Amino acid sequence: MKFLLIAGFADSLIGFRKALIIALIDKGLEVHVAAPDLLENQVTSLNLKNLGVVTHDISMQRTGTNPVADSKALFALYFLIKGIKPDYVMGYTVKPVIYGTLAAWLARVPQRFALITGLGFAFTVENDNKRSHIRAVVQGLYRTALRRCQTVFFQNPDDEVLFRKLNILSNQNTTCVVNGSGVDLFEYSVALLPITNDEIDIRFLLIARLLGDKGIREYAQAARTIKAKYPHAQFDLVGWIDENPDAIEQQELDSWVEDGLFTFWGKLTNVQAAISASSVYVLPSYREGTPRTVLEAMAMGRPIITTDAPGCRETVVDNYNGYLVPIKAVDELVLAMEEFILNPGLIVSMGMASRALAEKKFDVHSVNKSMLKAMGL
Repeated sequence: MKFLLIAGFADSLIGFRKALIIALIDKGLEVHVAAPDLLENQVTSLNLKNLGVVTHDISMQRTGTNPVADSKALFALYFLIKGIKPDYVMGYTVKPVIYGTLAAWLARVPQRFALITGLGFAFTVENDNKRSHIRAVVQGLYRTALRRCQTVFFQNPDDEVLFRKLNILSNQNTTCVVNGSGVDLFEYSVALLPITNDEIDIRFLLIARLLGDKGIREYAQAARTIKAKYPHAQFDLVGWIDENPDAIEQQELDSWVEDGLFTFWGKLTNVQAAISASSVYVLPSYREGTPRTVLEAMAMGRPIITTDAPGCRETVVDNYNGYLVPIKAVDELVLAMEEFILNPGLIVSMGMASRALAEKKFDVHSVNKSMLKAMGL
């Protein structure tokens, strides 16, 4: 029996899906993976091959709406699937879900699944003319593809409700809501808090692709306000400027760094050092599937400040392991940060609550067990 997993970003196969891949192999399946530029990513390719995975490079643009390029991706996936002859196919992120599912249906793969890990650029802001056009196209493509799936997995209940409301799913679609991608609680163990002169260092951290929708600008504005009032407070930013219509401009990032708002770490393949150096994790995102970086910070014993938005709200019990703030609300974000500055004991108590919540709800093995059961495996 063969299982084909299709990704839009090669690094995510190890970063986000390694435990799922191992679980599939443990079930006796021959696992194949496909992603753009996978062969060029030698580290990821080697790690996958060491697991016993068969790797395939595919031509697919992660972003953009060029119909010619997307048509090529669809047919490339079709011929790849015809060659592999998998029994199961699952795609995650927008284009692998849409074109991977359609290609699998055309190739008559008996079991087709989709994992909705977030809704992306098109769904984030409803009153944006540019996005409304893209959103209409994406909705139509989702509708066409997902109605040809046996099971559609969602990472938060809000996304499932929205897809039902928009009539993207049919009454015949089986859905399953899982607790994000999960986190390996052994790999991400509790880290000691950074302490100087017997006091906890106040250091906030955000890890994300540098997109406006991730709340990067709100984080920068909050950092400016906090540092003016509490000069000892520090801010870190980990990430990179992605190929996305909503990406932060390099000039804007440079100006923040030059103004001393935060230390910019750049793109990291392993974020544990950055989380260990922090005391509070912040993600002011507008919408997520379930943010993996938040789960990693929770597992490592860090309190969370995030938005009361789909996906994000799943990770925080307000006033227990952190604070929920409204989307785009810089003043409320500042007040939440100030709570930890004025009451540093909360960093310890809420950090331990984060770890407890991660153990209860977000263990990657429990998440994968739910997915395998829903796939009949």
